[in-house]
Amino acid sequence: MLRFALLFALSLPALASAAPCGNTSSGFETWKKDFAKQAKRAGVKKKGLQALAQSQYATRTIAADRNQKSFKYSLVKFMRVRGADTIVAQGRKRKARNPQFYAALERQYGVPAGVLIAIHGMETGFGNFMGDSQVVSAITTLAYDCRRSEFFIPHAIGALKLVDQGSITTATKGAKHGELGHTQFLPGNAMQYGVDATGDGQVDFYNMTDALASTANFLRKKGWKPGRGYQQGQPNFAVIQKWNAASVYQQSIAIMAARIDG
Repeated sequence: MLRFALLFALSLPALASAAPCGNTSSGFETWKKDFAKQAKRAGVKKKGLQALAQSQYATRTIAADRNQKSFKYSLVKFMRVRGADTIVAQGRKRKARNPQFYAALERQYGVPAGVLIAIHGMETGFGNFMGDSQVVSAITTLAYDCRRSEFFIPHAIGALKLVDQGSITTATKGAKHGELGHTQFLPGNAMQYGVDATGDGQVDFYNMTDALASTANFLRKKGWKPGRGYQQGQPNFAVIQKWNAASVYQQSIAIMAARIDG
């Protein structure tokens, strides 16, 4: 009995050092304190840790995460609901207005204009609505939530590092799942693939030039093969799949991109 008690006592520090997930707001403040230690070990500095301390449990984010109905639609319904015809029509006009910009991105990254324009249109209506949720609070809430904490923890760390480097602040607004900017980068991906295409010394995902260059860079680094096809069954469709996991989304991007580039 004494031996069991001793073993139990020895195990307490290990248990205490873990940051347990939760499915309600009640454990969020305690989790943040534990997660701060993990974030610090991962290289998050003072500003990022302050942003974590100020973050609040995002009830609307949890509601959205539990209710992602559109990805269960048929392809035809998904494209109709998401306004594919409008995206294509506006996308063609955008490409025609600024062909040099998209041609330069394709020369550098190998990604055709249609793909970048389709993603831009699908994600934010070409920047018309980039979200109304605080990025840091949304992404830390998802890192705490038990449903997909392992997936979101690296993105929470990424968001805090973006605060450290000045790309976002605690007030920065994005989508319900913490995605940010014109093409809705998850923060961990933003940290890894962000490009300062304007040359102003800052990666700004709310600047269209930086956002689209970053998107092209993401696709290139994920294996995009310049000059190869991107429809289902073609080499680059697998790269589109790495941008978003929903099959109807992937198919829609490929179809709209071909219509924009056609």
